[in-house]
Amino acid sequence: MAPPVSGVRRLCAGALLVAVAWAPAAWAQVRPAGAASAPAAGSSGSLKDQPVHVEADAIEGRPDQGVTATGDVKLRQGPMTLTADRVSYDQPTDTARGSGNVRLATDDGNWLSGPEVQIAVHQFEGFFSSPEYFIAPTRAGGRASRWDFHGRDHAEARDLTYTSCNRDDPEWLLTADHVELDFEKNEGRARGAVLRFYDVPILAAPTFTFPLSDDRKSGWLPPSPTLDSKGGFQFAMPYYWNIAPNRDMTLVPVISAKRGVGLESEFRYLQPAHEGIVRLHSLPNDALTGDSRGALRLLLEGALPGDTLYKLDGLRVSDNDYWKDFPRNVASLTPRLLGTDLTISRHFERWTPYARIKTWQVLQDSDLSEPLLVAPYDRLPQVGVRTVQPIPGGLQFGFETEYNRFANPHGYMGDPRVQELIAAGVAPRATGERVHALGSVSWPYLTPGWSFVPKFGVNAASYQLDQPIANGPYQGQTKVSRAIPSFSLDSAWTFERDADWFGRDVRQTLEPRVLYVRTAYRQQAGLPNFDSAVRDFNVDSIYTENAFSGVDRVSDANQVTAGVTTRVLDAQTGAENVRLGIAQRVLFSDQRVAPDDGDTITQSVSDVLLFGSSNLSKRWYLDAALQYSHDLRRMVRSVVGARYTAPDYRTVGLAYRYKAGETEQVDFSWQWPLYGPARRERLSGTGTSCGGGWYTAGRVNYSMLESRVTEAVAAVEYDSGCWVGRVLARRQSTSTREATTQVGLEVEFVGLSRLGTNNPTKVLKDNIPGYRPLRDDPDAPAAP
Repeated sequence: MAPPVSGVRRLCAGALLVAVAWAPAAWAQVRPAGAASAPAAGSSGSLKDQPVHVEADAIEGRPDQGVTATGDVKLRQGPMTLTADRVSYDQPTDTARGSGNVRLATDDGNWLSGPEVQIAVHQFEGFFSSPEYFIAPTRAGGRASRWDFHGRDHAEARDLTYTSCNRDDPEWLLTADHVELDFEKNEGRARGAVLRFYDVPILAAPTFTFPLSDDRKSGWLPPSPTLDSKGGFQFAMPYYWNIAPNRDMTLVPVISAKRGVGLESEFRYLQPAHEGIVRLHSLPNDALTGDSRGALRLLLEGALPGDTLYKLDGLRVSDNDYWKDFPRNVASLTPRLLGTDLTISRHFERWTPYARIKTWQVLQDSDLSEPLLVAPYDRLPQVGVRTVQPIPGGLQFGFETEYNRFANPHGYMGDPRVQELIAAGVAPRATGERVHALGSVSWPYLTPGWSFVPKFGVNAASYQLDQPIANGPYQGQTKVSRAIPSFSLDSAWTFERDADWFGRDVRQTLEPRVLYVRTAYRQQAGLPNFDSAVRDFNVDSIYTENAFSGVDRVSDANQVTAGVTTRVLDAQTGAENVRLGIAQRVLFSDQRVAPDDGDTITQSVSDVLLFGSSNLSKRWYLDAALQYSHDLRRMVRSVVGARYTAPDYRTVGLAYRYKAGETEQVDFSWQWPLYGPARRERLSGTGTSCGGGWYTAGRVNYSMLESRVTEAVAAVEYDSGCWVGRVLARRQSTSTREATTQVGLEVEFVGLSRLGTNNPTKVLKDNIPGYRPLRDDPDAPAAP
């Protein structure tokens, strides 16, 4: 990770502005106001080559002696403007002097001011006495007792201060006794730096260095303390090592009050044909468990000779409880299923051969009363080739064939719960080899208004198993094969019309779609199931030809799926304001291949899917998806959500999720002011404040079936205008009886950096839809 930009690092901006504005070319072209116009916009050349325009009450000079401008002097060159009571240039000594309310400003809002400035122009040596400065992007600035220039690449400042608060009574203040700036080496050095918060020193450094640009530089980063119910208080002190322009490493020693001393590290590299990230966590002796614990994360990809591509994505941890104790180090959507995936591929025109190894680490719960987590199979290996290409007659040919060796993940068969199932007479999972081929020929006819795609396909698979099949028509066999043909017709239309909705010009669409599928029945009961599962029934899956994912199960079908969607679009921007739709499947014969080799599906019509969303108002967003069962005469699944968003960090969201017999949850999220003026009222000019504002933010997920809160995040934030403080608590369930609680505390010094625990800002952004950090523009639209 690259080091954060510090406030002291930004102080070089003032020196740069002075160095540029007092370039020798400026004095070479001094002329009275009105003598010439400014250069045309877009003119080429660097800033020092642009002419200088001067306005003053009086301008006088003598040949070979110099020139003097007095009375409201205004000197402008490009985006730079210098104002003063008096500006003079002495040619024999090559010295420029400005006195009386000297102020150097840029068009983007940066400025540097003081009572006096003196510069030897060509050598660019001199001083700015008692300057004040302001940096617009950070809305921060400060003062110095003196700013000295030693050539164009070197400067130093004494008794420097930096803050984004009111400078006369700052709530936080960064001070340094002495700062040296070396632009040639891109390095700054500060001595005697102290950060004070309400006059209390909270950070100090006798000496430290920092970069003067966005280039990376080795050095210590701000400390990061954390607090949670598992590990207690922990303190981390990151060190950033800039190894080379294309390689870096971050080393993070961690001291835990309960667990002991550990180390986290991240190594990154970027080569012309290779790039990667390696993360390692090591805790040699966890005082709570007595074991060595750790994690390894690899994300590597690149190109090998012969246009061959490779990618390795892997995560491994030391033990089953690691994901509970160190959730921050398990960056996975499935923290209990950790995959390692190595893929090598190459493209030959329209053909892509590939080879892959996919393995899993399954983190079973140490509490044997918890349900067994069924793990995916390892693929050792997976080798195949695929293509999609046109063939004569306007046809399109698609083909994929693969060889897979399926094995159980390491340790899966040794789990006590698996052994209990085997002892109870449940056969262990099949392992073995599979070769499959998926082929299709289609004749797509596509136009802007409608499409018609007939397609014929075949799904063929051959198995070589390690154990004989236990039951079913293939009982006792280890070698079996099957091939299943399928035919489909897919057609969609788009109709449009212009309309007027509540005085707004809109464009409304009507988009019907029909899909007919005819797939032959083949007996599949008893065959191994390595990678198939029932597809989730939703708006996308209802228009698929197979009710199962993967290869091992193919649903027989004689059915038609029909649906229609209507959308209302803004006539000017094309933005979608409303979407409504309905879809349903009609079966002309029973589906005999059922999930998990269960009962035949005999219902003649599927459940009805209803869906819609609305964004007619800039402040309200609504969406819903409903599944209605004809047989049960009720809703069997629903997801309904609404969100209100307004300026000044106001957003409220409510979602309800229901699936009959499985889940029923209510999700409530918010960000809202509690007390105090709006942020725009607290900011003025150079960042002065006029009273703070209190805010609250959070999210609660409540399971109505389990009658418990499964996840909760709550925070209180305070914004003074120049600093933001936030306290956060997060509770996350790790099982039906266990949960982890984390407490976060963060102080954000606007224009400088953040100090805190558990990164509350990231937690709030990840968990609260529409959350906006208080530093952002209060009128900006919320994040999606």
